[in-house]
Amino acid sequence: MRIFEELGLKLTELDDWNCCGATLCAGVSKISSFALTARNLALAEKNYAGKDIVAPCSACYLAFIKTKDYMQRYPDVKQKVDTALAAIDLQCQGKARVRHPLEVIVTDVGLEEIEARVKKRLTGFKVAPYYGCQTTRPYAEFDHPFFPDSMDKLLRVLGAEVIDYPLKTKCCGGAITSMVEEVGLRLNYILVHEAHKRGANAISTSCPLCQFNLDVYQKKTIKEYDLDFSIPILYFTQLLGLALGIGAKELGFGRVMVPVKPLLATVE
Repeated sequence: MRIFEELGLKLTELDDWNCCGATLCAGVSKISSFALTARNLALAEKNYAGKDIVAPCSACYLAFIKTKDYMQRYPDVKQKVDTALAAIDLQCQGKARVRHPLEVIVTDVGLEEIEARVKKRLTGFKVAPYYGCQTTRPYAEFDHPFFPDSMDKLLRVLGAEVIDYPLKTKCCGGAITSMVEEVGLRLNYILVHEAHKRGANAISTSCPLCQFNLDVYQKKTIKEYDLDFSIPILYFTQLLGLALGIGAKELGFGRVMVPVKPLLATVE
């Protein structure tokens, strides 16, 4: 929200929004999952007509797009969701456009404008851009599904060195880490080990759940796999905000588990 404010993009929080259920709810009941997300779409259409929905979480972003798609393609899904929404006097027409903040920043503001606004170049950052498995798949709305590069381009104009990172769309485990920890830790290990091997000193994510997994569980990953390094995990807007001259405290750098302080000293 702070970065959008800095760039002159107004965000209004959706009043009375509810959890989309993410991937877990869909595993129990797909219709319930669609209905939860459709309620948010209906609220946006009713109270904020003509405005886009910006979803900073890739799981939410995917849930929105998938719900719209299924309601358009499958009449039985639409009928069941419409019935659920009618019980609370709402209807979803699927008109609200759903966007990821990465798309908004790169497309609407533009890389040239971003570069012109840079106050502190991130010259000491060697960043592995990590998109996760849901930002561009299965719906490649604004980037390539397997080889996205919008975040790569953004990081370059901020002055960071972008590491060639072939695992940029490999799954981190998502919510499964909290249920089957050993599986999640293995997936986390693969990602951080590859980034470190390729010379990265930070990983930039486009999904806060990916950031949570790779950051919060990193201490356990280090212990489990006897690693001799740690690597900061940052949401991409934290790096953008730093380059725009916004203070580290305001950007939440003090809230991450893996220390970023040594890297902050390299900002010009």
